[in-house]
Amino acid sequence: MITLLADGRESTVEGMVVPYGATVLGWERKPHGWCRGDACLPAFRAAAAETEQGVDLAAFAGLLGRPVVADAEEGVVAIGEPAGTALDVAPEFEELTRLRGRKVALVFWASWCGCRYDLPAWDELHRELSDRGFSVLSVSLDREPADAREWLAGTDHPAVVDADGRIAELYNVINVPTVVWVDEAGRVARPQDTMTATDTFRSMNGLSSERAVAALRRWVADGEAGTTLRELRAPSEDERLARLHARIAAWLLRSGRTAAAERHLETAAGLAPHDLAIRRGLLPLRGVDPFGEEYFALREELETAGIPIYRPLPDWQESA
Repeated sequence: MITLLADGRESTVEGMVVPYGATVLGWERKPHGWCRGDACLPAFRAAAAETEQGVDLAAFAGLLGRPVVADAEEGVVAIGEPAGTALDVAPEFEELTRLRGRKVALVFWASWCGCRYDLPAWDELHRELSDRGFSVLSVSLDREPADAREWLAGTDHPAVVDADGRIAELYNVINVPTVVWVDEAGRVARPQDTMTATDTFRSMNGLSSERAVAALRRWVADGEAGTTLRELRAPSEDERLARLHARIAAWLLRSGRTAAAERHLETAAGLAPHDLAIRRGLLPLRGVDPFGEEYFALREELETAGIPIYRPLPDWQESA
């Protein structure tokens, strides 16, 4: 048996070739092709992934535009999301879908980041502006949900813990804090932006929470997002693969298979050295202090290489 990590779930399959009669990634084989809801993959295209024994899981995922990383020795395979074709449309997930018809600030954070101290300020903005059709939806990138819960205690805004990294993958979030604005129709009003709600760590990030919050208020009041950038920053193929290696690494760490996990982490770091959501985000699972020496060594490595740690959009910094 092989453990399959896909679509935000963990399941098992008999092997990399799935016998006919079983669904594959939610797709069902029919006479005219493979279908999932109203979407169908024609039989002539699906034939490239079919064998006498069944459908090749990795090949089928490839036909769907989904990257695959498999570790046969450890018996695990991770399959990513399809590459987004409409980058101006906010990728759906359950908690966001419930807020359709409202302006939403997706606030990506984690307990391993100082941005955890901003949650009360984001929560206050949620309460203050809720009657004006606005919601904060916070997304924790903590790999252990319990690590996030203590920081969410007492907050009113909707929140989700992205323990498997799927939402971060959908929105190509490479560090926190990252904020994405989504309008009432579910379209991206502002792509990935480094925004803070307090100045707690301004000495480190150089960002003005006052200007960020002022820009947010203008958007809620008159719909002016302050930027012409309305599409998410697309991930590279290396970034997509790095996230899958990180997903497998997290699964292995939870299973106590540290050596195998470290191999995947090393590969992920090589593919996407700038992805702090991976490199810092998995430190707690490794038993390493995410605020300690290893993190500051990582910061120094990136700064020396000229790789930015924070990636704010310029418009809200230029005017109050």
